[in-house]
Amino acid sequence: MATDVPGLDVAGLTAWIADAHPDLAGGALSASVIAGGRSNLTYAVEGARIPLIVRRPPLGHVLSSAHDMRREHRVISALAGTGVPVPRTVDVVDDTAAGQVTGTVFFVMERAPGRVLAHTSQNAAYTPAGLRSLSIELVQHLADLHRVDPESVGLGDFGRPDGYLARQLSTWRRQLDASRSRETPALDALQDSLAGGMPATTRTGIVHGDFRLDNALVVGDAGSPHISAILDWEMATLGDPLVDLGIFALYWDIRGLPGGFAGAVPSAVDPDAGYPAFDELVDVYAERSGGGIPDLRWYRAFAAYKLAVILEGIHFRFQAGDTVGEGFDRIGALVEPLARKGLEVR
Repeated sequence: MATDVPGLDVAGLTAWIADAHPDLAGGALSASVIAGGRSNLTYAVEGARIPLIVRRPPLGHVLSSAHDMRREHRVISALAGTGVPVPRTVDVVDDTAAGQVTGTVFFVMERAPGRVLAHTSQNAAYTPAGLRSLSIELVQHLADLHRVDPESVGLGDFGRPDGYLARQLSTWRRQLDASRSRETPALDALQDSLAGGMPATTRTGIVHGDFRLDNALVVGDAGSPHISAILDWEMATLGDPLVDLGIFALYWDIRGLPGGFAGAVPSAVDPDAGYPAFDELVDVYAERSGGGIPDLRWYRAFAAYKLAVILEGIHFRFQAGDTVGEGFDRIGALVEPLARKGLEVR
């Protein structure tokens, strides 16, 4: 029997699949919300001929948010066949008028196999050599993504690479200004430092926007795990690829940051389990991409700035009583230590 979950009419989805994709129609459908992703909702759907994923904007979205669904569907579809592992897309639908399934634009894709590695306890399923090879494969996929010619896959107009870094900094400055409830001297100093020393972009490409280990699905046995798909493309655009490396570096070493990050931001990366140091991954990236070793100081500082602004926004909402759940009371204490780390690497 079809059952509804928040934001998804399962009976409506069943009827839509039977009409639009009868080859996928199976028995009664069921759906559950998958945690993850910064804004868009993800549902695992069972009962079709293959396991499916439905993605839609967050509950309470405004109509303009629907464009994100088309963008995410577009970039995933475009990357099929490039060597960058992505799920196979099925369809994208504007349901805003009909209100049959979500009442929004949504898209459907096959559910790629595998598990997300987000906690150190999960490392026990793999050998140190296996985790090392998995890490190298992950950064090779990032280099492969950055080598894709956007024009060749129909993404030449997917973003505006000129002025990308300046726009990014302005966007996050506005976000911080909208979340101010206290003095944040280190964060303000980091913001000024980034604005005053912005590097020249030497090449542009497709930017994932949130590249890290726990945005990949892992399959395979203990000694030879590998990546079946890279997920969460909602922030993808055209820009400076080194922004992805900066984010990757931040999350790779997040457990070692001061101020309690090991408990606040989950990560499976643990050198004792077999994961290589990030500097080694940079070497692999440089070899795979055919360029020299990039200077990541600004990009690593910018990644720290972005995450600090996000955490300050969470603190702001917690102070206003707009968060639900445990742990939000500790988020505010992470902001200034993270900003100081950004100043250190800058």
